[in-house]
Amino acid sequence: MYKENGNISIHTENIFPIIKKWLYSDKDIFVRELISNSSDAISKLKRLASIGEAKIDDNTKFQIKVQFNKDNNTIKFTDNGIGMTAEEVKKYINQVAFSGAEDFLAKYKDKMDEQNQIIGHFGLGFYSAFMVAEKVEIDTLSYQEGAEAVKWSCSGGTEYEIGESDRKERGTTVTLFLDEEGKEFLDEFKLREIIEKHCSFLPTEIYLEDEKEEKKEERKPLNDTQPLWMKNPKECTDEEYKDFYQKVFRDFKEPLFWIHLNVDYPFNLKGILYFPKLKHELDASEGQIKLYNNQVFVADNIKEIIPEFLLLLKGVIDCADLPLNVSRSFLQKDSNVIKISKHITKKVADKLTEMFKKERDKYNSFWEDINVFIKYGCMRDESFYDKVKDIIIFKTTNGEYLTLKQYLENNKEKHENKVFYVNDENQQAQYIRMFKENSLEAIILNSAIDSHFINFLEMKENGVQFNRIDSDLTDVLKDTAVGQDENASKELEQIFKANLDNDKLNIKIESLKATRIPAIMLLSEHSRRMQEMSAMFGGMDVKNMFPNEETLVLNRNSDLINSLIDMNQDENKKETAKMICEHIYDLALIGNKQLDAEAMAKFIERSNKILEKLV
Repeated sequence: MYKENGNISIHTENIFPIIKKWLYSDKDIFVRELISNSSDAISKLKRLASIGEAKIDDNTKFQIKVQFNKDNNTIKFTDNGIGMTAEEVKKYINQVAFSGAEDFLAKYKDKMDEQNQIIGHFGLGFYSAFMVAEKVEIDTLSYQEGAEAVKWSCSGGTEYEIGESDRKERGTTVTLFLDEEGKEFLDEFKLREIIEKHCSFLPTEIYLEDEKEEKKEERKPLNDTQPLWMKNPKECTDEEYKDFYQKVFRDFKEPLFWIHLNVDYPFNLKGILYFPKLKHELDASEGQIKLYNNQVFVADNIKEIIPEFLLLLKGVIDCADLPLNVSRSFLQKDSNVIKISKHITKKVADKLTEMFKKERDKYNSFWEDINVFIKYGCMRDESFYDKVKDIIIFKTTNGEYLTLKQYLENNKEKHENKVFYVNDENQQAQYIRMFKENSLEAIILNSAIDSHFINFLEMKENGVQFNRIDSDLTDVLKDTAVGQDENASKELEQIFKANLDNDKLNIKIESLKATRIPAIMLLSEHSRRMQEMSAMFGGMDVKNMFPNEETLVLNRNSDLINSLIDMNQDENKKETAKMICEHIYDLALIGNKQLDAEAMAKFIERSNKILEKLV
């Protein structure tokens, strides 16, 4: 029986305190690391067997056991994989695999508080066990014929002990003797939660057991070894996609549709992206993209790999070409990352384009849910905009769905290169009715992102100008058949300015087609946009910097407007004329925006007086 003592080849005794400190806020990562090592050991054995380099029984059930013992304060990780010889233990465990401990310490000693996951780049995954353990033992037997079982132990310093073991079964058991802080991981529910978080889809079955239980009841594995994204898309049914979505994201609303990624070259990438149905616009900020490496969970929403705008979606991405412990410094230098990100963007654009061309009705029906995602994507990623710009659609006030090109083509003879839009169908109902009466249409832009998207499109689409429906009177709305009486127009202007006690009020006199509305209020698109933009930054005197450019448009085709000229000349009716002017002004304002409290009180009081005069 041999026994050997030695020192772990890391050239410094400071490495273990650094490991303990390095992931303090996320120390449950040791569970993922050790289970991943067990899974790798099994995968290696399977590969060797497939090429005839190892012999295994056809009936072998590969599995990973995680056993906890509260009396002994231990957690064991056991696999029946490839195992290790004494030489392999010395090579892979005793010689920590990184390029010089001094370089490591010099580079990272000042960055321990940053969330840079550096351990994975230096072969330190196994040593994450020392974040929670005061002592670690390895008991292993290699698959190789004639190999002897080996036992290795270390108590958190650079000294180790290695010798013979009485293990009879191929594989490895790693035993953690937990320190005081590590005892929290002896809780079965906590361990289960950690395993399900990181290893729910590992390719080898994982079992959790209480080592003290004398009679082991039949347990189910904690993981699904064949996740849907690893299957051929042609073999997956709609029901399977929906079930997987509900299981992983605990969202019991059915997704709208999904994209199954399945790439083997030039990189290995698999996954499923789901477009969720939104309850409200704010749902768009609640996406979740889970990143996996060979079915091992790495992290949520890694922006360096997944295009930022796709983080509005829900889904899983599995990329074996990335390290298990991803760091931003690594990702920023890795050439595959940019290629992967661009490929994902392309696949999403291709799916949307295909749906637009082949299933237009379905695409239209999804638009309310997906438009925020598409618009945000266009503004965040120019290459995405270039791919989808021709499939961006807009719902019109007539209930149609048109592309920008179709809208401009439909209306080029009425208002060339102008796009009229509505952002509040209830508030702007009067203007919508006027448009419909004159066979005009506007598009509906009622989400928070639309004000930014309008500016974006105006920069991209040369000459195209967006105007809210209450900002302009198209020439089509004007009744050119009715001649203008300049004297009457000037008199009406003076009547309103005097009765409203506002000589600075902008007033226009127009003959409007097909409407009996006495007046409407127009608000300059430019001044309104500047006010909205300035208000976003807060603390600015936007009213003085960008005053409202409101214009009261009086309709000469209205009998009520025309009657004011005669009424104003009759001393007995001047008070009534004043009330009517004020009421017309308030009604025009109400059609444009809500009255403030004082104005509303006066409006109600005046309405009652007018009703009294009718009795």
